[in-house]
Amino acid sequence: MNPPDTTAALDLAAFVAASPSPYHAVAEAVRRLTAAGFTEQQEAGPWENGPGGRYLVRDGTLLAWFVPAGVEPGAPLRVFAAHTDSPTLKVKPNPDSGAAGWRQVGVEIYGGALWNSWLDRDLGLAGRLALFDGTTVPVDVARPLLRVPQLAIHLDRQVNQGLTLDAQQHMLPIWGIGDVHEGDLLEFLAAETGLAAREIAAHDLVTYDLTPPATLGRDDELLAAPRLDNLASVHAGLDALVRASREEISTIPVFVGFDHEEIGSGSATGAAGPLLETVLTRLAGGFDARGAAFSRSRCLSVDVTHAAHPNYLERHDPAHRSIPNGGPSLKVNANQRYATDAPGAAAWHRACRGAGVPTQTFVGKNTMPCGTTVGPIVATRLGIRTVDVGIPVLSMHSARELCGVRDPAYLASAGAAFLVDPI
Repeated sequence: MNPPDTTAALDLAAFVAASPSPYHAVAEAVRRLTAAGFTEQQEAGPWENGPGGRYLVRDGTLLAWFVPAGVEPGAPLRVFAAHTDSPTLKVKPNPDSGAAGWRQVGVEIYGGALWNSWLDRDLGLAGRLALFDGTTVPVDVARPLLRVPQLAIHLDRQVNQGLTLDAQQHMLPIWGIGDVHEGDLLEFLAAETGLAAREIAAHDLVTYDLTPPATLGRDDELLAAPRLDNLASVHAGLDALVRASREEISTIPVFVGFDHEEIGSGSATGAAGPLLETVLTRLAGGFDARGAAFSRSRCLSVDVTHAAHPNYLERHDPAHRSIPNGGPSLKVNANQRYATDAPGAAAWHRACRGAGVPTQTFVGKNTMPCGTTVGPIVATRLGIRTVDVGIPVLSMHSARELCGVRDPAYLASAGAAFLVDPI
């Protein structure tokens, strides 16, 4: 087999490294879109109806779109939907804690994290600080700052028969030795960002694994990285949108990266909120025109899927296994945990065939519970036919996940074909 082309995978690695929090992911996406000629649409400003590429930012959520010249109201919309957040440890509002001479930081578990994967890792801290003057300031402490220490085996001889962790007691990271004082972390972050602590009113901060992404394996055919769920999809969606904007098209391609998917999407910036509906209604030409536009529109809901685990094959349906570098998987669930139906699946297969991209099909084993995505939420809110797909990964929701190096390029190419499909 020829050595894999790792260009897209390495660019994904760079995107992940620049995106330790949803706010940083949005900032990096904006940087890339600006370089491609897209301009900002202020949410509260006058709406720009003319042709061209634009983006809109609200906190950790990004929407971007391209309006072709001569497009008429009611033109079909093609939406690539992903999410910017990942399971992590989120810092509590009053974070200063400690015991027995150790200084610690209070955290909550954000999303369905694999808790044990956060043990004994050097962790950075990233997010944003909200100031009393109404502005926000990004922060990224990209050096070893925190660590959640595991109990030594000598003090728990049965640990290899089953590790039990208490989210309140066992997941607090340490960050030093000494007496605990209220405001310690805030003072530290103020110094990191050149602020005075009295300027900071609140914060949104998450921890992240500092180990850089890396290709892995004898032939460098795998990529190990944090936050592949779901920055791999965000990265591919941005690439797909930029590619679509350079084609002669009759559709309006749209990208959306939602925040808060990992905790149910129920927020002003999540898929269950009104933001996407508002933007699509405007792009469709207003409320009166959107019925016709939405009926001809489609959404590609893109989130990672489970690769067949070689050590746990009994957990997978034997006829619907996905493997890395086999192409992105179409995700199907009879109970609509994924939104795919047969016409949507046909649109996906048409896009893959047109792009020359292999694809697979994932269906969960009947005896295993199935995850879900933003797909069913978008389909329910908007009545737009929605298809769920994603690249296969191992160690989903771990602090560090694994995918194939060919799949990011496959996903971007198929996504671009989906966005320009006029049928």
